[in-house]
Amino acid sequence: MQFHHFGYVSGDPRVQPAAGVGLDRPDGLPDEVDVLIVGTGPAGMITAAQLSQFPRISTRIIERRAGRLRTGHADGLQARSVETFQAFGFADRLAAEAHHVTEFAFWQPDPDDPTRIARAGRSPDDPKGLSEFPHILVNQARVLDYFAEFMANSPTRMRPDFGVEYVSHQVVPGTEHPVLATLAHSVGETAGKEFQVRAKYLVGADGAHSRVRQSIGCRFEGHSANHAWGVLDILADTDFPDIRLLSTIQSSSGGNMMVIPREGGFLFRLYVDLGEVPADDAGKVRGTPVEAVIAKAAAILHPYSLDVKKVAWFSVYEVGHRLADQFDDVPPTETGDRPPHVFILGDACHTHSAKGGQGMNVSLQDGFNLGWKLGHVLDGRAPEALLTTYGAERKAIAKNLIDFDKAWSSMMAKKADEFADAAELPEYFKSTEEFRTGFRTEYAPSMIVGRPMHRDLAKGFPIGQRFASARVRRVADTNPVHLGHQATADGRWRIYVFADEAAPGGDGSAVAELAEWLTTSSDSPFTGLPKGVRPHDWFDLEVVYQQDHHAIELSQVPEVFKPKVGPFALADLERVHATMPEDDIFEARTIDRGGAIVLVRPDQYVAHVMPLAATDELADFFARLRR
Repeated sequence: MQFHHFGYVSGDPRVQPAAGVGLDRPDGLPDEVDVLIVGTGPAGMITAAQLSQFPRISTRIIERRAGRLRTGHADGLQARSVETFQAFGFADRLAAEAHHVTEFAFWQPDPDDPTRIARAGRSPDDPKGLSEFPHILVNQARVLDYFAEFMANSPTRMRPDFGVEYVSHQVVPGTEHPVLATLAHSVGETAGKEFQVRAKYLVGADGAHSRVRQSIGCRFEGHSANHAWGVLDILADTDFPDIRLLSTIQSSSGGNMMVIPREGGFLFRLYVDLGEVPADDAGKVRGTPVEAVIAKAAAILHPYSLDVKKVAWFSVYEVGHRLADQFDDVPPTETGDRPPHVFILGDACHTHSAKGGQGMNVSLQDGFNLGWKLGHVLDGRAPEALLTTYGAERKAIAKNLIDFDKAWSSMMAKKADEFADAAELPEYFKSTEEFRTGFRTEYAPSMIVGRPMHRDLAKGFPIGQRFASARVRRVADTNPVHLGHQATADGRWRIYVFADEAAPGGDGSAVAELAEWLTTSSDSPFTGLPKGVRPHDWFDLEVVYQQDHHAIELSQVPEVFKPKVGPFALADLERVHATMPEDDIFEARTIDRGGAIVLVRPDQYVAHVMPLAATDELADFFARLRR
């Protein structure tokens, strides 16, 4: 964490100095805003949190509830999500209070007595070690709390506007704030009273029954699987030995169940199979009493006991898989003809079962993807065309998610005797590790993802996939750090320069030539910036040398890697790194010893890989993003 560059800080260093719209933020909703977000679920809150880092952008997020979420909803967070939380500064704090998943247990009918269940095996949750971050289980409300804290500490001093609901909107082209949103107070003496707010962009993160989605005429295509599940968060006594392990249970007669251990060491969640739902049920299954679901769970657990002391949360849902035909207000036939002004994300554009642990995780990446793009367009860093990449990128991911979840939920609903092999479910679980951990995402080439003509230069950083961190040693203070962990959700592009074999100050250094070009060339992305904007404000430039830290003299490192920051123009010495001989990042990520440039987007996905001498390619890439 870096601070003091704006002056001495004696309090909480996570509280950034107020700036821009945060200097005089009105308590009530203003008549005009840049971005209006509907819904304080994970997708809406991460979008707002990212935008809170842009001081000149006015963003408000509304929620029809009277206050914060307290119980229920999603609880599973993939390692990819925890990586994302690292950028927002709360990964370690959330992980400290969460339950960590390290193994998965499988229970099936006992071959000797099928009326009983028996453990069929266990599997490590992440056998390949895809991330240094854990898979955790924690109440969704705590995730939202941490985002709310991040927003409140941001330069814009953002906070949710509770007790306000979305009613409708219309888009009036040709105006500075083309979205005219009709809202209403939802609580208190003014409940039902409508008012209007104008916005440049509207974001619908308002759930599966999204009014914003309906207002843009979007089709929600898919179907219900006619299969119901009861969900309970409970405190209970039980002699089931794997109650603190993530477990699937297939019984011979009682149905199936999942056990989800929760934070705190005592609470756990049960997903209880309620069976097929008749086509003419008309939602009656949702009225299933909690006592019936508990009795079903107890039957599935036989011969183990279940004595429920308290039900913290209870719900019944029917499995459904639906995907929006568009993720913004521009129909597919008109894409490229006009810019979008309304977006939907999270459950508003894709729904699926909860048992795959995907919903909150994919929704978070929807919001992270859209947030920085809105920020760059509104802040004058990029053209409106950038916004068309949101729907193009995220719809493809949502389609893959639904295909995976259909297969997983179908297997979870099968009876034990319907499997040809008892190992079928455990083997499928192992084969889907990249999906379950959140690392299957790969964005296609576009204006912000390059073509992989130089991918052999850094095979460990596949273009379009998330930037996989590795350890380096920071030269200035000799501390070992994870390179990717130094990137915060500040909306900046990352330019990682992996040096050739020449040390700084040596003859023929390709890094020195690149530094000279970045500093002096009119084609450099660092030149021609708006008045008052320094390169470090928009770009995080980092260098990693192949030598160990004792061979690196900071005085010989090009000045561009030691940028002047803050109002006092203090030199930032934490952008210069060396390899660790015992854990060489060049070997860990298969980086060519001739060096490479790795461009990483503000949402942590690798945008391009190119040679150190490819200054024309570097210039062309960022030229596409200039307004």
